[in-house]
Order: sequence, then C-alpha cells, then structure tokens
Amino acid sequence: MTTEAFEAEEQEAIRAATNAANTPLRLLAEDDEDLAIISAALQDAILRPADIVWEKGARRLTIELSRFCWECGGTRVRAAMQFGDVEAVKSRGLPRLPDTPLELLAIHFIEGEAPGGRVILMFAGGGDLRVDVECLDAVVTDLSDRWPARVAPTHLDPPEEAS
Repeated sequence: MTTEAFEAEEQEAIRAATNAANTPLRLLAEDDEDLAIISAALQDAILRPADIVWEKGARRLTIELSRFCWECGGTRVRAAMQFGDVEAVKSRGLPRLPDTPLELLAIHFIEGEAPGGRVILMFAGGGDLRVDVECLDAVVTDLSDRWPARVAPTHLDPPEEAS
C-alpha cells in the first residue's frame, strides 16, 4: 500500500469515527444483558424527580435526563428512557422536591415470574426507583445535540486495605 493510499484510508477512518460519535444513541432492552448496556450508557446521567413521569393508564414510565456521553467524552446530551408494560413504580430514599438533582449510578433487572421482573434504578446518595414490569421493554434515545460538559464524572477507586 502506498503512503498516499494509507493516508486516504486513515482519513476515511477518522471521518467514519467522527460521524459515528455524532450519531444519536438509540438502544432497546428486552433482557438483563441489554439492560446492562443501557445502564453503562446512562451511568452518571442527571435528572430531577420532575423528569420522572409514570402514566399508569398507559402502563408507561418515561424519564428525561442529561446523559454524559462516555462514548465521545466531554459532552452531555438530553435523552429519554421509557419502560413499557409497567405494573407499578415505587421510590425509596429519593427526594420529594421536584427540582432536586439526582445522579443515576446503575440500572439492574431482577427476574420475577417470566418474562416479568423488577427494574431497579440506583442513585447517588442511596435512593432508588423500582419499576415492576410485566416484561422488560425499555428504550433509550438521545433527544438533542450534544454540548460540552462542565465537569466530567469521576469514579474513585476504593482505598486499598493495608496488609
């Protein structure tokens, strides 16, 4: 391969990577492995209690949040996560004031009577949201253009024990 061909191929790869990083995220979860991917994508998302909307009659829970874009680093984007086939929603230890910031740490699925179970959204400070679902049906999608994040989340390693 000539140097010119190599450079052209390299530029095309850079262009493709840049376009992929700017593509809005769209994810679907139908099992616990899919939900683990959504959990990773939403780690350190910020929302408020007012951004959590449960439509009991429609059996749908929608959460709007500010997602830190781990895949392109240094930016945030408005995103929405929606669960279908929701039977109940309960919170524990979450603030009641509608504008209190919440930081999402992780999302887990606890299997119940197949194909249903419980989705647990865990927040910094120890609060959580439990979503009982008839079957796991979750969607996440980006809603806006990205903007520079003021601060990148950090995860400190736990202190090592002395030997």
